[in-house]
Amino acid sequence: MPVVDPARTAPAVAIDGTGGWAAAPAAAVVIDRSGTIRALNEAACLLFPAAGAGCPAAGTVAGWLAGAHDRGSPDVVRGEVDERAFAAHPVPHGEAVTWWLVDETDARSAREALARERERTTFLSDASAALLGSLNLDRCMEVAARLAAQHLADAALVLAPAAGASFPAVSCVRGGEPARARLDIDPDELPGLGEALQGFPPVPSRWLDPASAPSWVLPDGFGPVGSIVVTPLPGHGVPAGALVLLRRGDRASFTDQEELFARLFAARAGAAMSAARVFALQASITDTLMRELLPPALEQLGGVEFAGRYRPARDGERIGGDFYDVHSAVTVEGEESLAVLGDVCGKGLDAAVLTGKIRTTLRALLPMAGDHHRLLRLLNRTLGGNADARYVTLVLASARREGATVRLRVTCAGHPPPLIVRAGGRVEEADTQGSLIGVLPEIESVSADVTLAPGETCLLYTDGIIEAKGGPLGDAMFGEDRLKQAVAECANMPADAVVERVQMLASQWIGRGTHDDMAVLAITAPRGRHLAAVGGHGRGRYCAGPY
Repeated sequence: MPVVDPARTAPAVAIDGTGGWAAAPAAAVVIDRSGTIRALNEAACLLFPAAGAGCPAAGTVAGWLAGAHDRGSPDVVRGEVDERAFAAHPVPHGEAVTWWLVDETDARSAREALARERERTTFLSDASAALLGSLNLDRCMEVAARLAAQHLADAALVLAPAAGASFPAVSCVRGGEPARARLDIDPDELPGLGEALQGFPPVPSRWLDPASAPSWVLPDGFGPVGSIVVTPLPGHGVPAGALVLLRRGDRASFTDQEELFARLFAARAGAAMSAARVFALQASITDTLMRELLPPALEQLGGVEFAGRYRPARDGERIGGDFYDVHSAVTVEGEESLAVLGDVCGKGLDAAVLTGKIRTTLRALLPMAGDHHRLLRLLNRTLGGNADARYVTLVLASARREGATVRLRVTCAGHPPPLIVRAGGRVEEADTQGSLIGVLPEIESVSADVTLAPGETCLLYTDGIIEAKGGPLGDAMFGEDRLKQAVAECANMPADAVVERVQMLASQWIGRGTHDDMAVLAITAPRGRHLAAVGGHGRGRYCAGPY
């Protein structure tokens, strides 16, 4: 728009209002140095009805505009007139200044709306990060309640689906800490809550009577409620719960935009709570299944000491392809224990699954524990139909206490032969061998009979021990010679001390290098007198005296 010199047009405006600037859509006011209005156009007359040519600006135009003129401000100034926002642009000329007032109400509203949207987007992003920062359901509910109370309302209540007869709940007041509780309630006492817990759309807050809210919704000392929002917390396929927002009576009610924003927050909170619930369920299932795959705790059984140690190939895992078990079995020769140590082809979870199948099968075959070859043959037939073509190496050791000694019958199936450490420190290999299990239709095996005197040990181990690479250069195997030397140093030591030392030396040899699964199992004839009256079961059931 061309700028017209107000000094030239002022007389025309004052006389007949026919100047070019008179009908301009933007208000224009000409004020001289003395603060007197010299001219104003039609838009300015409508904006400032009390103003006119020859009138003082002070008291007739907006105070912020008169003040800016008195200060001689060369910059754009902003203020309001009748709740509308204006930007006043000064144009000096001669002894006067023309102030052009541009209406910025819509632009300011747009900027404010944009700023609110940016704040809300930032809040939702931060809320998502905080909610997904933990896969613990209680923690997610606490974070959701705190964020909702701080940014959406004066207080918030987060309810999860009923667990039995009660509802897990977390409440929080703005500026306070979340409080967990279990509520024995009827959710239908609060209109819309029962439906929200089932995942139905929320009821508009204007339909809810705050005075009808049950006492269990209100935090202690909250005071009168002015407005309530109830919205579902959507989850993955099933509802994750419900969110209740409370505003005090001295604050404005929730607007439609605020309710919409609350639903956006609820969607993120519900997704986080649902993920935490799924994780907890999966963790529970995993722990239940894991208990059947983890190596058992070993002690004394039938007057014989047993001890084992296991280290999976990946330090972050708990299971793998190596395993050991000790079972109490009844054979034709009387009561004896069957120790099993095996190595399944592969690592990780797939190997652990097959390990679980083998352990279960061996448990079912315990009635045949007296005949090692028959037991291995039946196991081989079972694994022969395995679709993934995995195989396993095994060593079986049947142990029976006979007076002061322990009689062993040892059978290997594709596995390194056990080591026998005598009381004097001499190390022998058990004379046993056999075929892999799960490869050929028929297998062969040769058993060895071993007698352990008090303090002597039979060590069963997997190839992860002898093939562990490490040492000074990091590429040398631990090897059978080092293992035999380590076992020789364990003469007359308890079974638990033997496996602990072997595992420690192998781990030190590896350092931070990679390795295969490692398992060791020690069978030791205790030093001490066997107390037959109590059966010799459990620790400490032997005296220290000689035999």
